[in-house]
Amino acid sequence: MIEAIVFDFGDVFVNLDKDATSRKLKEMDIDKLPDSITAKNREYEQGFVTSDEFSEHYRSQFPQLKQEDFLNSWNAILLEFPEYRFRFIQKLSEEKNFKLILLSNTNEYHIEYIKSNVPFFNEFQECFEAFYLSHEIGLRKPNPEIFEFVMDNHNLNPENCLFIDDTKENTDVAERLGFKTWNIEPTREDVIDLFTTKKELF
Repeated sequence: MIEAIVFDFGDVFVNLDKDATSRKLKEMDIDKLPDSITAKNREYEQGFVTSDEFSEHYRSQFPQLKQEDFLNSWNAILLEFPEYRFRFIQKLSEEKNFKLILLSNTNEYHIEYIKSNVPFFNEFQECFEAFYLSHEIGLRKPNPEIFEFVMDNHNLNPENCLFIDDTKENTDVAERLGFKTWNIEPTREDVIDLFTTKKELF
């Protein structure tokens, strides 16, 4: 029996264009990113470096990159947040049949952009018992520790939890830990269809 549903954020609620940042950087003749940038991206996603340190690292590697251009490129991945998905989770919250938890690999620049551009963000956040962002808790998916963190904090058994994420690596780890999972395919599936797509779990 499902007691808790753990949701990813990007490409579950907010639509993403995952190649957009690379495309924007290529427009400024920044093609291949060094390994140090990839490592810094992970550090930033876990809150180990500040936003200023993060942008300064990019601009030290690529002096032609102005702060505004960097931010526009970095946030280009974020597309629209359809309101109907907010209404879906709001209704689910009001029904109080499940613990609702958000668990997202999200950095400070991205969440600040979303807060500024999604008028119902605060109401959306209030739908969840917990709203875990990787840069705030120092943990990121697919590391098993982040799932254990959620289970310990909420006294949950993984077999009673459904985890929804668009990244297969993340759902694979959760499944190995005992979670029920839905590796959602955002080009053909939508979270609002949860109770038809995964009706066998309910």
